[in-house]
Amino acid sequence: MLTFPRWKYFIVLVVTILAFLYAMPNIYPQDSSVQISSARGAPINAALETRVKNVVAAAGITPKSIEIVKDNVLVRLHNPDDQSVAADSLRSELGSDYVVALNLASNVPAWLTKIGARQMYLGLDLQGGVHFTMQVDQKAALDKRVEAMAEEVRNTLADKKIVPDSVDRTATNVITIKLRNPADVGPAQDALFLSQPTLQFNAEGTNLQMIIPEAETRRLAAEAIEQNVGTLRNRINALGVSEPVIQRQGDSRIVVQLPGVQDTAQAKRVLGATATLEWRATLDGDAVAAAESGNVPPNARVFYYKQRGPGGQQIPVLLSKRVIATGDQMVTASASTDPQSGTPSVNVKLNDAAGQRMFDFTSQNVGKNMAVVYVERIPEVQMVDGKEVHTTRISEEVISNATVNGVFGKEFITSGLGSMQEAQDLALLLRSGSLAAPMDFVEERVVGPSLGKQNVENGMKAISYSFGFALLFFLFYYRMFGIITVLSLLLNLLLLVAVMSLFGATLTLPGLAGIALTVGMSVDANVLINERIREELRDGLPPKAAIARGYERATGTIWDANVTAILAGIALFAFGTGPVKGFAVSMIVGIVTSMYTAVTVSRALATIVYGGNRKVKSVAI
Repeated sequence: MLTFPRWKYFIVLVVTILAFLYAMPNIYPQDSSVQISSARGAPINAALETRVKNVVAAAGITPKSIEIVKDNVLVRLHNPDDQSVAADSLRSELGSDYVVALNLASNVPAWLTKIGARQMYLGLDLQGGVHFTMQVDQKAALDKRVEAMAEEVRNTLADKKIVPDSVDRTATNVITIKLRNPADVGPAQDALFLSQPTLQFNAEGTNLQMIIPEAETRRLAAEAIEQNVGTLRNRINALGVSEPVIQRQGDSRIVVQLPGVQDTAQAKRVLGATATLEWRATLDGDAVAAAESGNVPPNARVFYYKQRGPGGQQIPVLLSKRVIATGDQMVTASASTDPQSGTPSVNVKLNDAAGQRMFDFTSQNVGKNMAVVYVERIPEVQMVDGKEVHTTRISEEVISNATVNGVFGKEFITSGLGSMQEAQDLALLLRSGSLAAPMDFVEERVVGPSLGKQNVENGMKAISYSFGFALLFFLFYYRMFGIITVLSLLLNLLLLVAVMSLFGATLTLPGLAGIALTVGMSVDANVLINERIREELRDGLPPKAAIARGYERATGTIWDANVTAILAGIALFAFGTGPVKGFAVSMIVGIVTSMYTAVTVSRALATIVYGGNRKVKSVAI
């Protein structure tokens, strides 16, 4: 008989309410906005907010709102045309202390956000933005790692009191160690094998060779790319991009897509900058006089330290030419609080070689100052005679000048920072400030917001037409069951949007095509059910029995057809890239929701109309 358990009605009701709630954020349009974030620990406060308001007003722009949101100043605008004008004005006024980036700000109500409801992210083709393909210099990455291995060899031998004549590396990435005493060959090889177990060793007389196997070479190159991917992800966070795409492409390339970002120069500056840190001794002397006269001591260089706070001045500092350690030799860093002074600080751990140099320096310089210099190589692109000219500008800034309070080596605390936020920023720079290998921009594309808007409109138009034609057909051909089918299809579309929004899926143009396809596939399931009911009626079954038998016999066929399609979608997701994955995700989610609505929801509706104790003489199908 035609029955439907009450607990299933309850589940359908709950699913419908949840689908409505989690799809709701997509009806709130995003605001074109400009986001200002700190670049070097500069303060984000009410004074900066007032300063931003004055700059925006002077540019002749009336914003929707200007407010501080999560350590950023967010300027909401009425239209996209004001974005670039406001950004240019703010960038020239605020200088290098702050990162000014174009963005899209959410308008989703707070109560929806609290339950985890959020908007579906739009991909590059629907929202506009920039696309970069970056080539990693694998040779430079490997050279850097081999040099680090050679330094580790020297430290390991020194720990074992073994003095080599030389430790050199060859062009074929072989580290050759020339020992003075033949008796040292065995102990040296044993010690080095413990520190470098993945390398191959070859001893000839007093010479010891460490050969890097091909598999190890590939591993080192892969690690360099993965480190670069992590570094790029941290840098992109400063841009405030809602859903960036950062992924490897092949063996030596990284693809970066930044939806919503229209400022290509700003994106390239953040992504392509090769940064590192240096620890140098602070020397005594009149740095101001040396900077003004150019008469600098032979063992010193003039660097500049910027005072904290708005309008901070650049103060000259005399630092030693000799570098004690660099950020490339750092193992890890984390923000903390100095247990002695209670001020924000950064815990730093260096590798063995840098740790030994730091120990030697601090042993002789307790009570003196040591500075941390942030060195950034910034690629710049200028148009000269209609052609792009690529140059590199080196920026060196002292970000900390603290007193050495005691002797330390590999692990120490950099204190004297102004705030915990500044300490966290410094720790981030230490962890991810430098790239493992240089990268070149080999491809660059800009997708304008107008093109993205057109894609959205065309995609939604295609879905609306396909959906509309299906609804008209069902209403005309299946009558009452057409209405049931239409309601289940509407819930299917609502469920699809809710699920993709809940899991943070990125909607792309192929994704819209996948949604349009699932509309057609959900139509197929409902056609199977309706035609099966008609066949049972033609065979002479009573109306209620025909409806029940039609659902039961069509369900198996629907499962077989849709499971096969899901397997195809899984294959597309597993082996495809980029747009293919977007198509696969929307197709898989759409198929799952269409099976639920076609088999369960439509049967619940049919039972409400024809089930129960009512007598049914005929079915409008």
